[in-house]
Amino acid sequence: MGFEREIKTFLEYLAIERGYSPNTVEAYGRDLEFFEGHCRARSIESVRLIDVDCVSSFAAFLSTKQRYKSSSAARSLAAARTFLKFLVNEGVLKVDPGSGVEMPRQWRRLPNVLSQDEASTLTAAPASQAAPAGSCEFDAVKWASSRKQSRKLQLRDSAILELLYATGMRVSELCNLPLEALNLELGVARVTGKGEKTRIVPVGRAALDAVRRYLVHARPKLADGPATGGTLFLSRCGKPMAREDVWALVKKHGRAAGIQGKYSPHTLRHSFATHLLEGGADLRAVQEMLGHADIATTELYTHVDAKRLLNIHKQFHPRG
Repeated sequence: MGFEREIKTFLEYLAIERGYSPNTVEAYGRDLEFFEGHCRARSIESVRLIDVDCVSSFAAFLSTKQRYKSSSAARSLAAARTFLKFLVNEGVLKVDPGSGVEMPRQWRRLPNVLSQDEASTLTAAPASQAAPAGSCEFDAVKWASSRKQSRKLQLRDSAILELLYATGMRVSELCNLPLEALNLELGVARVTGKGEKTRIVPVGRAALDAVRRYLVHARPKLADGPATGGTLFLSRCGKPMAREDVWALVKKHGRAAGIQGKYSPHTLRHSFATHLLEGGADLRAVQEMLGHADIATTELYTHVDAKRLLNIHKQFHPRG
């Protein structure tokens, strides 16, 4: 007995029919294993025996367990509720025992955002790096090779940072971006996001120029030939960039740019949205460019701008 068969079927549904990413499916699996453990502790060995009391006690357990963040608790409960709703739709359960259990209210933390000056400094950081230094006793061939490799990576990193800031795309979207998804003539990118949904995002001049330089002077060398297919950005080994690679280069160039505090590739996404709204962009347009299904998610960035205005008011108003 147990929930293994039903959980397996549900995860296959998420992956195949809903098009969820492997990371998301894996997260659902962990949360449902946790939920199953809670049910077993209450002597519930079959999904058909799950009742409202069981789901309510799971919600109460999550809310009182100090080691769980509110966001983690909400995610685990949401996974359990979605699983139970799926079982109803599949005819396994006649009544949804999770429908009457409310999700916990969460405080929404404002995202970390770079100032416009910080964003400009970060995107310019790769180009400002010095070439590898030599010494009085060095191998000229190795030094020249190292310098060429450094130049290729500088051009690539510059294009990545510019494109992240210009489009607000997620790091996973950037890593999976096909070469043909970027139209340099029209100045747009075709981005495939969550649930395999595709959106068209404009790309600014600075990012287009950086990508052109990368395509001409760096990518053919990283690909070890005039490759015309595959992903846009390649590692030093000629393979598609991994998420960890992009995180590392953002950290590296952020330190070089002297940026303080916490930041990541997602910080450039937050900064993209915030700077657009500060400049007067329409909220619906920003929602479309970010690929948000719910405009309430995009509205979070209006709070960031409101915080900025409050700081300005406090600093300059005579009675602030």
